[in-house]
Amino acid sequence: MRTAQELFEELNSYDESVRIEAKKASEVGRSIMETICAFSNEPDLGGGYVLLGAVRKGFDENGLPHYEPENIANPDKIQTDIANQCASVFNVRIRPQIETDVVDGKTVVVVKVDEAPASQKPIYFEKRGLPHGAYRRIGPSDQKCSEDDMPVFYSSAESFDCTLVKGSSLDDIDENAVSYYRKLREKVNPHAEELTYDDTNLLLALRACEKDRTGAYVLTYTGLIVFGKSMALRRLMPALRVDYIRVQGNRWVENPDKRFESTIDMRGAFILLVNRALNAITDDLPKGFELKDGNLQASTPVDIPNDTLREAIVNAFIHRSFRVNQPIQIIRYSNRLEIINPGYSLKSPERLGEPGSELRNQYISSIFHETNLAETKGSGIKTMREQMKKAKLMPPTFESSRENNQFTTRLLFHHLLGKDDIEWLSLFAQYELNNEQRLSLIFVRELGAIDSITYRQLNSDITSRKATFDLHRMCEMGLLELKGQSRNAYYIAGPNLESHIGKNDGEMYRANGEISRANEENGRGDGLNSRGDGLNSRGGDLNSRGDSLNSRGGGLNSRGDSLNSRGDHLPLELKERIKQLGKRANPKEMERLIIDLCNWNPLSLKEIAKLINRKTSSVRYLYLNKLIAQGKLFYTIPEMLNHPDQKYTTKKKQ
Repeated sequence: MRTAQELFEELNSYDESVRIEAKKASEVGRSIMETICAFSNEPDLGGGYVLLGAVRKGFDENGLPHYEPENIANPDKIQTDIANQCASVFNVRIRPQIETDVVDGKTVVVVKVDEAPASQKPIYFEKRGLPHGAYRRIGPSDQKCSEDDMPVFYSSAESFDCTLVKGSSLDDIDENAVSYYRKLREKVNPHAEELTYDDTNLLLALRACEKDRTGAYVLTYTGLIVFGKSMALRRLMPALRVDYIRVQGNRWVENPDKRFESTIDMRGAFILLVNRALNAITDDLPKGFELKDGNLQASTPVDIPNDTLREAIVNAFIHRSFRVNQPIQIIRYSNRLEIINPGYSLKSPERLGEPGSELRNQYISSIFHETNLAETKGSGIKTMREQMKKAKLMPPTFESSRENNQFTTRLLFHHLLGKDDIEWLSLFAQYELNNEQRLSLIFVRELGAIDSITYRQLNSDITSRKATFDLHRMCEMGLLELKGQSRNAYYIAGPNLESHIGKNDGEMYRANGEISRANEENGRGDGLNSRGDGLNSRGGDLNSRGDSLNSRGGGLNSRGDSLNSRGDHLPLELKERIKQLGKRANPKEMERLIIDLCNWNPLSLKEIAKLINRKTSSVRYLYLNKLIAQGKLFYTIPEMLNHPDQKYTTKKKQ
């Protein structure tokens, strides 16, 4: 068992990692137990360490994190609470090794968690059940499991795409899709054995159909998704489609009356949809321009390579989760294209671009690979980066969200460093920035924020430590400002950058969304919005008439966070119900009150907690998570759950 001093030394060299988690541990809360669950579950990790009483105090001059011990006043109680909860809250008992230690004269607690035997996995919170009660250790974070994680624990489990589709038959197969497969396969290998099969045997070989107990042929999800007729897909998988959405401006618009310039809904066999989706994008791509001396017309079109677009589309097709009833969305903003598919990346974000794939849908992937519609060596992301660089465009960036269970590919319609960019970057010449730092300024100008993972994607050779150092130095220069903490950290424009956004040669550039530095309240950490929404967290007045919405007479928030943009009053009936709340309110009554408050107006976690006079952590874990799971409340920004402007409402976003 490692000592606390050894753990502090590693934290101060590398920060939290896949095997070390630092906690303040004033009390044993849910977060500590989730980490213990994740260490117990993660295959081939060998467990990990939780260091209680470790607090990060910032970064040193080299950009490395600086952790210090914080004395634990009652270590015996902490140890007892951990042992008791490990023995009672999970489906099986966990017996971690727990020891107290002293560092710099302060008492800390070291918890060593062993990996559970395969026969006991997955370990999960008994009250929550599977899959959401189980956690995995992904990088330095604890991630809630989904259905896609379950095969990891059950080695004999079949993948979803070979499951039989009840109510399907060979009549649901689109013959054009099968013919197209034969055409593509013949180009790759004219002597492929399966080309000699009739259609039925070909589908059997591809695991696209099977015989059921009666001897009748039934499609698998592979057969339905890759080769199914549009009518069959609408009947059996109504949410399976590709939506091409054109949005005005550079951020998602919530106005239901005028949200999109245009939309195209595409259905049909996935093997046929690749070209249809590609054509929808290329026909609508914007053109960049450069006005040369003496010319009256713009020139120099900005074209994203077709192979890059195809690879991005195919990746969304073959790696999406088909357990989630959501369409793939291709969103075209004025400055970028975003392709969003349900299902987070099974490969950790830090390893994106490395050779090798972790396949969610192995049979569907195989069909796309053997027809050369997709890269065969798991090198698609690396190829996309090389193609964009060759076209002198900004490199693609990728965002994987386990909490939101989605993956986003982002392609900027922007030259790597065009003439206008070089002129704009000359405003920061005195800072002597390296190339990646300069690119990051362009990225923040266009999208409003950047995080460490995205920064590393600007150059795949950058290490995690180098990214942390570069971003930290830019914070010291006043070009960026850090938000969030640890793995949830991201960076927005600092004062020395914000002053130049939208100011160059008669305001050539305009800020793409308000940037604010007012909201750091989100206890779970903030992140970069996957749809590029504005990061304004300052909010407006509490109430246009100055009325307090706090039933106890105080202001809702000393910083003036916005509760109601329309300036409506809190209804009298709700005020009375809040006044009647006691310290031990009935849970069902509290749930009904929260639902009614969010039905009246979308509210943030902090606003709800202030109104009902409860701690934010209690409101989140006792009520909001449960109501979200039951479908009684919804996020106003489901694209990024940790968005600083996140609120809760009774109206589901369509």
